[in-house]
Amino acid sequence: MKLGAPRISAVTSVTKGLRFRLMLSYVLFFTVLLVTMGFIFRETIRTLLEKRMSKVIDEEWGSVKGYLKIERGQAMWMYDSADPEEAAIVEGLRRSYYILTTLDGKKVLEVSNSYRTIGVETPQEITQLLSQPQPQWRIRTDSRDQKVMVRSGTMVDSGQTYFLAIGRSLDEDQELPDTFARYYFAFLPVLIAISGLLGWYTAGKALTPVIELAKTAQDVSSSNLNVSIPTRGAGDELDHLIVTFNNMVERLRNGIEQIRQFSTDVSHELRTPLTAIRGQLEVALFTAETTENYKDAMVNALQDVERLSQIVRALLMLSQAESGQLPLLRQAVNLSALTLDIVDQFQIPAEEAQVSLVSDIPPECLVEGDRVQLERLLYNLLSNAIKYTGAGGRVKASVTTHDDYVELLVEDNGQGIPAEYLPHIFDRFYRVPGHNDPEKGLGLGLSFVAWIVKAHGGTIEVQSEAGKGSKFIVHLPKASAPAVTEVA
Repeated sequence: MKLGAPRISAVTSVTKGLRFRLMLSYVLFFTVLLVTMGFIFRETIRTLLEKRMSKVIDEEWGSVKGYLKIERGQAMWMYDSADPEEAAIVEGLRRSYYILTTLDGKKVLEVSNSYRTIGVETPQEITQLLSQPQPQWRIRTDSRDQKVMVRSGTMVDSGQTYFLAIGRSLDEDQELPDTFARYYFAFLPVLIAISGLLGWYTAGKALTPVIELAKTAQDVSSSNLNVSIPTRGAGDELDHLIVTFNNMVERLRNGIEQIRQFSTDVSHELRTPLTAIRGQLEVALFTAETTENYKDAMVNALQDVERLSQIVRALLMLSQAESGQLPLLRQAVNLSALTLDIVDQFQIPAEEAQVSLVSDIPPECLVEGDRVQLERLLYNLLSNAIKYTGAGGRVKASVTTHDDYVELLVEDNGQGIPAEYLPHIFDRFYRVPGHNDPEKGLGLGLSFVAWIVKAHGGTIEVQSEAGKGSKFIVHLPKASAPAVTEVA
């Protein structure tokens, strides 16, 4: 039993495989198709033979009307007995199925022995057949259970109308479709076996990209994401699956790279204040001689601790925001009044930096959003604009309303951002290389800006050129309800 278990398991795994199921579906479909075609071909052959037989009976109908004459109430075959061809035709007609009666069917003028085997019609049956305007075609069975095709109608001779019926046996014609069906269905298992082999091979070829995809997926790990599967160039669903898989691996690679970069950035940001705190405390421990020396060391250490706290709080809030744990209190907010308020708050820092801060804001522009988060968005954009605009520079904030959105614009004529760095400015801890940063920040402000805009269903665009300034363009959906009035 133990020796046979692996074989049973292998057979089970094969029968449960997709390739086996595809092959089985192909065989079942092909079997149904072949069986259906067999019946259709048999019936088609039978129908064609019946049509051919009806033409033969039509020809014999004309021959009977030409050779069979009625004289003094008796049916007589009129032909040239010296002509072998005519004699053969008449002899063949007399051996076939035929009957000639009076119009009422009460008197049989001529009937063949063959026709007697299928039964002579009664006068009532003849009357019923003649009541139809067209000749009648019937399939009758003789005493030997042979099927006979019979045509019945009228014949006119010497001004008198008679009932005439002519038939031919269908057994010979029926034998051909039956023989075809017998040989066809006998050979059918061979065709099904061939279709099974063909289906197994075709399914294997079709599933080759899927198998390669599975093997490649097994090789994917956090340390090995430089894998991809070449497309076949067919442009079909499997190529679409391969492209989708390659794109997924690319996204995973980018995501893991961002996580690694984020971990590096966080380590760097936390290491600097921790190193400073340790240095200050060590210096105080070994060199401080007075209370004032200890106080200075503690004050400096507390400042670095506060910086650590800011980093942790900012990271926690950004993580909650991106994971959906920071809910938005949506309401109609007057973006014009909010922007004017934030601009007024930055007037003093702008004057200290010798930067002109101006605004172009209409009385009211309503947006649907969270007031606190919109304040953070404006604060970060204006803070960065003033920080990176040199003395004598200019910063402008403007709000414009459109049909279905409101546009917020913050522009400056400061340092600007080189084009190669623009795709990364919304990444965490990213700082543009070579920027003159008068107040080193955390590098998280624009990450918050990007999340706030996305959470509000808006878009943000950056236009910048090194040495000429930057322009941040934010589009936010308009509000459908009036703004909420805050009570002091």
